[in-house]
Amino acid sequence: MTAAAPGVTLFTDGKSPEQIAGFAARTPHQRIGEPSDIAGPIAALCSGDGACINGQTVLANGGIV
Repeated sequence: MTAAAPGVTLFTDGKSPEQIAGFAARTPHQRIGEPSDIAGPIAALCSGDGACINGQTVLANGGIV
């Protein structure tokens, strides 16, 4: 089984604007991800392109550190 970990991309409910800005400041792109940002990695994992990827967690989180 393989999983995609979107980070704060989908988990902003209940977070203040200041918290969200803090998350964004910790990424190389200075923004949090949008659902469309993780669609490509998930589509690749579900397609033949991801057939040999097993037992991994793919961090589709914009590089948050």
